[in-house]
Amino acid sequence: MFYHVKELQFNARVSKPDPRFARLLLEQFGGANGELKAAMQYFVQAFGTKQAHPDKYDMLMDIATEEFSHLEIVGATIQMLLKGVKGQTKDIAESDDINMLLDGTEKKESYIHEAMVNPHFFLISGGSPALTDSQGVPWTGAYVTANGDLTVDLRSDMAAEARAKIVYENLMKFTDDPYVKETLRFLMTREIAHFQMFEAALETIQPNFPPAILQGDPKHSNTYFDLSIGGKATGPWNSGMSTKLGEEWQRISNPIEEVIATNGLMEREAQGTKRTEKTVQAKNKELSEERGSMLKEALDVKNPETQWSTYPEKSKL
Repeated sequence: MFYHVKELQFNARVSKPDPRFARLLLEQFGGANGELKAAMQYFVQAFGTKQAHPDKYDMLMDIATEEFSHLEIVGATIQMLLKGVKGQTKDIAESDDINMLLDGTEKKESYIHEAMVNPHFFLISGGSPALTDSQGVPWTGAYVTANGDLTVDLRSDMAAEARAKIVYENLMKFTDDPYVKETLRFLMTREIAHFQMFEAALETIQPNFPPAILQGDPKHSNTYFDLSIGGKATGPWNSGMSTKLGEEWQRISNPIEEVIATNGLMEREAQGTKRTEKTVQAKNKELSEERGSMLKEALDVKNPETQWSTYPEKSKL
């Protein structure tokens, strides 16, 4: 159940019209890393967590709803940049005609240029926020990723928050409006907060690496192939112990010789790891049974009746 509160989560303001920046800001309205993408991604992911992970369902729905709030903030800011609304979000400028608000030949030519570059923005949507990115490319559900496994989805969500943050960071370089920067900084900061929420939620699922359930082949989980010619860079990604599995990196300096000598890697022996095929298969079985049992218990498969919501007693309302 959703309901709309007319006050914005953050008091978005602009000091003057700026159609150029309004168009750029569309990137966070209908772009691949925008607020609608984030809202729909977390909203869709939440459904699969309701029974098995009700606490994560609550978190995903809360953050998805906040992302819709951010979408409203972005849309309102775009509208203010185009219509000349100043100060508080409910204050209306004397004129609703952007041509009158843009004094001077240079500003009018800038507006005409923006209209020519992205005509849909001004001619079809009338200057209202449209579900496109800054180049007029329509929003698509293909932006949304939901794999049905929380250890995978939460990592995807952390990446989504990181990408959204850098977009806001870059947007701040293209506006001198202190009010708009204030709004962008708020939105950017919430990406940081959400990243930490998803990271903390991921850590409550143990083990969570590798993502999902199957453990991977110990013959290939710690090999690094030198596949570039020239200087060889060394770092914790190809020397020492691997960060998650605690295996010693095996650097393959001559990949061609290695592939030929091991019959296309099929006859390669595991090195630098305590894991064996036997322990891997045992872990696969253990984790599969554990996750499957948890899901069956949560879904109560013996009871064909299902109810999504648990309503409080009337006396407690």
